[in-house]
Parts: sequence; C-alpha cells; structure tokens
Amino acid sequence: MPHFQPITVDNLIELVIRPALTTRSHLVFAVDAADAAQPVAFADRIATALRAAGRCADVVSLHDYVRPASLRMEFGRTDEMSYRTAWFDYPAMRREVVEALREHGRWLPALWDEATDRSARAAIRTAPPATTIVVAGPMLSGRHLAADVTVRLDLSEAALRRATPADEQWTIPALRRHDAENPETPTFFVRWDHPDRPALRVDGKDAR
Repeated sequence: MPHFQPITVDNLIELVIRPALTTRSHLVFAVDAADAAQPVAFADRIATALRAAGRCADVVSLHDYVRPASLRMEFGRTDEMSYRTAWFDYPAMRREVVEALREHGRWLPALWDEATDRSARAAIRTAPPATTIVVAGPMLSGRHLAADVTVRLDLSEAALRRATPADEQWTIPALRRHDAENPETPTFFVRWDHPDRPALRVDGKDAR
C-alpha cells in the first residue's frame, strides 16, 4: 500500500535527478504545483543539482508562457475557468520547449512577458548534449507534456489558503478542480505543506 515517509529536500532532489545521470538523451522534467508551493524555486534546485553533477540543465517557468492579457482576462481578472483554460499557453510550452528539445535540440526559454504584456523576445537556445529542461508551474497535469520525470508538490487546501496571497485566493477553486479532474500519477508525489519537512509517497519500500 502506498504510504508517506519523511524525506529531506536534499535527498528528494537526489532521487529526482537520478534518471538524468544515466543517459545522454535530452530530458524534460516537470514540477507541477500551485504558485504558493514555489515550483520554480524547487525547479531551480533540481537544475543546480544537475549542473553540479555535470549535466546541462535549465528552468522554464510557466509564467513565461502566459497568454496575452486580452485572452487571459477576457471574462474578468478573476474568472476561474479562464485561469484553468486560457491563462497559460500549455500547447506553446509543449511545442516550443518539450517537442523542440526532443526533436530539434533547442528550446525557447520564454514566450510572453507577463508584466509588460508583450512578447518576451527571447532567443532560441541550442541544447548541448544531455540537456535537461525543468518546466515548472501550476496545473501541468493533463496537458500532454509527456515529461520524463514529474514532481508534484502537493498542498492541502488549508496550506494552499495560508500560502496564497489575498489577491490570488480566487485561483484556489480552479487549482483544486483541475487536480480533481486530472488525477495523473507523477513520478514523485510530495506532501509540501511544510517545505522544510516534506513527505514522499512510496509504494511499500524505502525510496531513499
């Protein structure tokens, strides 16, 4: 039966990067979590550990793949359905990062500047051999990204409400509904209510 065991963040990172250390192929990792769980910060730690192990790695934030404000906010600034379906450009992330890396050995680090609401004008990057790109952001499950390794940083509803700023509380119903409707099993499912004391779901054996 699956159960949860305490694990240090450093040990968790070691487990996550392990598949990348035995291949020369390009890989895509995904850190799927609400913004309140700070998925980009965790992705940065993965990329740092990979680089320390001698592998090329970079992070792509989903917030650099938002759609223009005219589309995101067509039905208002706090529309739940828009946040789930129109806020982020998941198809572009799949096309310009995941497929581009695997098929062409390159990727686009950013598509749209959320702050200025203009094209990010980012240059396409060429991937050195054995590159790992870590994509990070909310509601990645069910988006057909086909990541090689997926980490889910899971917050309980109470923790999600505590960690989400007041002006973003409207996103919580959308996040929870998306999770309920897309129950994919990640490579690593981590309880993240207390980031300094995570717990890893394991299947009947000690994963460490």
